Amino acid sequence: MTQITPEIVAEHGLSPEEYDRVLKALGREPNLTELGIFSVMWSEHCSYKSSRIHLKKLPTTGPQVICGPGENAGVVDIGDGQAAIFKMESHNHPSYIEPYQGAATGVGGILRDVFTMGARPIANMNALRFGRPDHPKMKHLIAGVVHGIGGYGNCVGVPTVGGEVNFHPAYDGNILVNAMTVGIAETTKIFYSAASGVGNPIVYVGSKTGRDGIHGATMASADFGEDSEEKRPTVQVGDPFTEKLLIEACLELMASDAIVAIQDMGAAGLTSSSVEMASKGGVGIELIMDDVPQRETGMTPYEMMLSESQERMLMVLKPGREAFAEAIFRKWELDFAVIGHVTDTGRMVLKWKGDVVCDIPLAPLADEAPLYDRPHVPTPKQPELQNVPECTDPAADLVKLMGSPDIASRRWIWEQYDHMVGGDTVQRPGGDAAVVRVHGTDKGLAITTDCTPRYCFADPVEGGKQAIAEAWRNLSAVGATPLAVTNCLNFANPQRPEIMGQIVGALEGMSEACRALDFPIVSGNVSLYNESKATGGGSAILPTPAIGAIGLLKDWQKNCTIAFKGTGDVIIAVGERGGHLGQSIWLREICGREEGPPPPVDLMMERRTGAFIRSAICGGAVTACHDVSDGGLAVAIAEMALASNIGAILDQPQPFGVAGSWFGEDQGLYVVTVKDEALADFLVAADKAGLAADPIGRTIANRIIFEMEEGDFCVSLADLRTAHEGFFPALMGTADAA
Repeated sequence: MTQITPEIVAEHGLSPEEYDRVLKALGREPNLTELGIFSVMWSEHCSYKSSRIHLKKLPTTGPQVICGPGENAGVVDIGDGQAAIFKMESHNHPSYIEPYQGAATGVGGILRDVFTMGARPIANMNALRFGRPDHPKMKHLIAGVVHGIGGYGNCVGVPTVGGEVNFHPAYDGNILVNAMTVGIAETTKIFYSAASGVGNPIVYVGSKTGRDGIHGATMASADFGEDSEEKRPTVQVGDPFTEKLLIEACLELMASDAIVAIQDMGAAGLTSSSVEMASKGGVGIELIMDDVPQRETGMTPYEMMLSESQERMLMVLKPGREAFAEAIFRKWELDFAVIGHVTDTGRMVLKWKGDVVCDIPLAPLADEAPLYDRPHVPTPKQPELQNVPECTDPAADLVKLMGSPDIASRRWIWEQYDHMVGGDTVQRPGGDAAVVRVHGTDKGLAITTDCTPRYCFADPVEGGKQAIAEAWRNLSAVGATPLAVTNCLNFANPQRPEIMGQIVGALEGMSEACRALDFPIVSGNVSLYNESKATGGGSAILPTPAIGAIGLLKDWQKNCTIAFKGTGDVIIAVGERGGHLGQSIWLREICGREEGPPPPVDLMMERRTGAFIRSAICGGAVTACHDVSDGGLAVAIAEMALASNIGAILDQPQPFGVAGSWFGEDQGLYVVTVKDEALADFLVAADKAGLAADPIGRTIANRIIFEMEEGDFCVSLADLRTAHEGFFPALMGTADAA
């Protein structure tokens, strides 16, 4: 029997104070298995011990919300007896260590969170953050992550319909891989995880348990040192073909009345799934470890409980339904084993070879896990910009921006994803939001992922607001009514007061925006300790509260795209303009400066403008629509032009100077096109809504012209496309597939 020493306690990520709590909870010293269980359940990844106190401030309810945070995924009503079930999660640390499997199993895990609740997955999204493109490790990481996402999603048969990618030196030593899945279920067939019914059988289904992923949750709750390569065994290995079988088998069993509760074995595997099911149901649990299907010989209870082998689920069945359920899983060539039963003890008891090897009260593992209100200091406000040079050639600046890492085309990435499998994808990657038809109906779901980390670093409160507002805009820009939000909160070490200040500030801004926009947060994930001490790595990542959101189109055929539809249409900027250049891509790429406050967000104006845009799209007045974000108006117009191969002449005076007018990243701003005959009515309607609507040009043939007093500045769409499409192929041309 292993003696528990202070060194072993430290290796399990528990502080001396936390170990004292373990001793008090047990009334004795733990054995190694019990220590391992406490370590993973009290890790940041599972307990949210540094963030729970602040997460409670987020708005999580609304008339559309069927189930908010606390379950495997969030559930919202989309009418006609149907619900959308969705969530976003991180797989950051595993993806840095082993990018292909890290990203692949991130996709597999989020798929399971969604179909665990009874939904058939219909779409995947992702949000990726990489370091400097010229960092020696970055090509390998990009190639591995992209191939991993595509390899898993394509094989399992769920379309990957969009996402976002950022580059910044702060991610050199700790990339971010956030995955999102959306599914559809009947509102009468939603499944939850609370175990109940003393004596009910506990059933293990899916793949066998191996030694991969042991300590994965603990590893994900620590920053990187010099030993990241040594952590490779803590990365799980995925099998998308088994996942596909598991989806079909689970959905088949869910069509019956056999399931009492069901839980994905995600982070911390069998430990977290069993503890969460029992604690949510207020019951106890007894497991016979000898009966756990095992892939490797000689596995110990410690290894079985902490393994994060993929494609596994835990269920509580109604008594007498075991044979019925087993027949389904055997048909799909999956393991099935009754490994225990529900008790009334409020304890987790594990037996192995006839002996009790674990006996832990459940309350200290879950509801009574450590909760910290860590010291935090607010982020100092950035001084206003000074001495910003004027743009002397907007066409040349536009070409440079369109080829820059944060704006360049992501075609190289999304062409590796099957975004059409299933036959219901309406809007493909490249627009403001993906749109997927709800099969067999006229409805469409719009899906987006958004965050601007450089804004969050400069001002976490305003950056948190902006992340929510941009998701709201992207859904509105395709004509969808925003419904609800999921999030993936990626931050560095919360034990540093300045980092904890970023977390508190971002949540404050997110909460304010969600309340103002009636846009509740129904699920999410927290990923902390995203920083690296490894050679060549940055230190802390930028604060990155990634937002995933969905919206509803009652008629998917009325969705709006960013592509210009013909020449001669009037181009209109809808919303308040201010020429804000602080923290802009133009300032960084053209002037080499990352300075100033981020653009302010007027939430009431966002709400009014979004409602007007959605109404105009639904009424058919708008022929194309795009929200303004990175790179300002000029980049938005260029993206619309490249999507259609139709150009634009921009002939309005520049009220905020050339740089501010065309490259300022003002919030709450949309670019729309309308036909001549609809122009007057559109402008009247905007005025009645109390909105600024400025005609700024017209669509023309194959070039973009900036018409200015000192002369015209022009760029052909061919040259613009070469710059826009060239970045990723040039970067990855010599990259080896991971």
